[in-house]
Amino acid sequence: MTERLPCRSEGCSATILPATAAKTGGYCMPCKQEMERKERQRFIEQNRRDINLYEGITDPVEVLKIMHAPLKRDPLIRYIPYPQKREEVYSALSPGEAERMLNFALDLLEAGDEDTCQEILVSLVCYQNKSLETCIPTLLERSIYYPGILFKDASARSRDELLQQVEQDSDHRNHLLLALAWIGDDQVVHQFQEWRSDSPSWAEELYVPPEAYAHEGGWELTENGDKRRLFFNESFAIEKRVPSESTWIAEHEPAQFLKENSALCPWCGRRLTTLTDLDISHPKLRFLGLSGERLRVSTCVTCSCYDTIYMDVDFHGKSNWSQANSRQGYVPEPDSEEDDRSYAAAAQSLRLADHPRNSYYAAYWTLGQAVSQIGGYPAWIQDAVYPTCSCCSYSMTFIGQLDWEQIEEYGEGIYYMFLCADCQVTATLFQQT
Repeated sequence: MTERLPCRSEGCSATILPATAAKTGGYCMPCKQEMERKERQRFIEQNRRDINLYEGITDPVEVLKIMHAPLKRDPLIRYIPYPQKREEVYSALSPGEAERMLNFALDLLEAGDEDTCQEILVSLVCYQNKSLETCIPTLLERSIYYPGILFKDASARSRDELLQQVEQDSDHRNHLLLALAWIGDDQVVHQFQEWRSDSPSWAEELYVPPEAYAHEGGWELTENGDKRRLFFNESFAIEKRVPSESTWIAEHEPAQFLKENSALCPWCGRRLTTLTDLDISHPKLRFLGLSGERLRVSTCVTCSCYDTIYMDVDFHGKSNWSQANSRQGYVPEPDSEEDDRSYAAAAQSLRLADHPRNSYYAAYWTLGQAVSQIGGYPAWIQDAVYPTCSCCSYSMTFIGQLDWEQIEEYGEGIYYMFLCADCQVTATLFQQT
């Protein structure tokens, strides 16, 4: 039997064959590899250089082109980030600069880079609310129908082409219906109503009725076939307070977030959380159209991950667990002792932005922007889901969302908040990847 030798590393109890020791200088392979890793890291730290791709560039279009270009990955290079986020640069574009970005996106499409083209076009819609009608014929020619938001504000001609295409193109029918939902003009509303009254033969190929696609565009058909919007045009970001704002007092803000609630969840026994407490008399929040003092949207942040949670509210601060809540699927077993509320630490740093932003700013969450907001169009991670009111059975209106990635270091998923003002009922649900 060959005698094994101890590894030379202090504290290492491994033994190695003499042949291995001859190759590694007396170290076991894990220790040898760790030494080599540390040596590589020292070399990188000593030789790494900073590169500023934006140095001397003041044209925001050129800045965005660099932001969209793939970076050369090299451990010896540390890229200096641009002082503004990509969404901030997009939001500040002039109409002429936005048009230049659109043309650049089409050039990329012509060169075969459909993914980057799509990312730029969606950014222009979300951050600039720009109509893409001038490039929609090109998208149709290439059978690009997704994402549907690209077709928002499309012309009657483009709409009619989509209506014709949806009848015969079974391969793209799902995306075509989404595009039509985003157009949502009178003719689309009329067509959805006709499909509801007389279901087309191809409807059996879908998972939901054709008219249900309207939710993806943020609206629905009423009983008499009219269009009813399910979100507010006005939108205010929920942002983190700048530490230098020493005079900032949460109680003076029109909205507060993640407030502790003494009531317990009847399902799991954990304390409820007030996701947002809104001063509905404040000028910023008058767009909600509510008469009163306060609207509190509470939920169980644990159980709402599994089911929609309803609360009975008034517009004076009441928010009570609704008797309409019923377990439809799995929810955690009651456990009042394990009540991790570490997320509450973020409450004091959250505030409503001073100025409104575009309604669709957060509509496409994969762009990577912060999507927490009051008002605006929701940032659906999965399919659009507007809860049915527990009292009147109408779809509830979206009023805000909290992106958990903004709340906790390793947080993910979004809590969505809805209101039926007539019945004074709120609902919350959760989506994640």
